[in-house]
Parts: sequence; C-alpha cells; structure tokens
Amino acid sequence: MAQLIVRKLEDKVVRKLKQKAAQDGVSMEEELRRILRGALLKKQKPKMSFGEFLISPPYIDLPDSVFKRKREMPRDVLLE
Repeated sequence: MAQLIVRKLEDKVVRKLKQKAAQDGVSMEEELRRILRGALLKKQKPKMSFGEFLISPPYIDLPDSVFKRKREMPRDVLLE
C-alpha cells in the first residue's frame, strides 16, 4: 500500500476532517480514506446526450394519485 503526504492543507479543511472523523467514530486517516474512495472509486453513471436528457421524464417522488384527475364531478361551462 502506498502512503501520501499532503502539504499546505488549510486549517479549515483539517478542522472539518477532524469533526467528520469524530462524528463517524474513526481516525482522521480512515475518514480521509473513505472520502477518497467515495470520490474516486464510485461507479459513475454514463452521461446521456442532450436529446436523451430532453426526452427523459423528470424524477418526482410523489404518488401517482397526486396526478390523477377526478372525473366524477362535472363542471358547469358557460357558453355565450
């Protein structure tokens, strides 16, 4: 396994890393490993073309019943 030395990290970055490691109950080293693995080894979705993007339906996390129309009540229409 390789070892890395990262120089000139901002104090704010180190503080945030310490906080995150403490929240997760791991060392700063392990937290940094997790961050790097997550950023570099996660599977990336294949990018879709602009045309595919335009025709793809938007993701909306609502039940289908929200979009159904109630047809049992007719409405009055004024024709002039």
